[in-house]
Amino acid sequence: MNGLMGRSALITGASRGIGAACARELAALGARVVINYAGSREAAESVVSDIVSSGGQATALRGDVSDPTSAQSLVEATVDLYGSLDILVNNAGITRDNLIVRLSDDDWTSVIDTNLSGVFYVTRAASKVMMKQRFGSIINITSVIGLVGNAGQVNYAAAKAGVIGLTKSVAKELAGRGVRANAVAPGFIETDMTATLPDSVREAASAQIAMKRFGTPSDVAKAVAFLAGDDAAYITGQVLAVDGGMTFA
Repeated sequence: MNGLMGRSALITGASRGIGAACARELAALGARVVINYAGSREAAESVVSDIVSSGGQATALRGDVSDPTSAQSLVEATVDLYGSLDILVNNAGITRDNLIVRLSDDDWTSVIDTNLSGVFYVTRAASKVMMKQRFGSIINITSVIGLVGNAGQVNYAAAKAGVIGLTKSVAKELAGRGVRANAVAPGFIETDMTATLPDSVREAASAQIAMKRFGTPSDVAKAVAFLAGDDAAYITGQVLAVDGGMTFA
């Protein structure tokens, strides 16, 4: 059984959607979790309440992963709370979609700063802790868009493709110190981001998926939990697509 009893986890962007599902899944397996959020404390505390009411341990911490000082503080606070940092899930991300000819400088930099630089800042801080422990699992949430691209999302695709390269490089650097790094690439998942898609867009998207349906945050969370635990002890530097057969990556 892929239990995580006694291990500590930091999940960025965990107040809703995939991040919240990851926090609940890891906590259900025994991990003590830190739920990072940037905006709504109420939403983050709701996830904490769900976990605590089910017998788990969780704390909400505000922090902006795109700021290196804030990212460092998140890692330090996790270690202060739980005595270690065993699992890092880099999930925080934003979208600012537009065709390249209309994409502003701010829309480019804001997505790169959060979705790619944020992963770097938190991973850099966490790596120092995990290397000293000689143990740790880093799971970066990328996207199938980082594998195949998408019109109107050059900023998002570039950031998520960058996360894949970052993951593989970190895996090579840290493997000798007992630290693994992998990525999960969700496809179309039922979240707040996809809930607003017009029916025509949903139908077109579903047509690209072998299983002909969108996935759920829980589908992604279970893949993350697998990579976090000992059942994946010999897996590092990999990208696991959770996409219903959209890419067969």
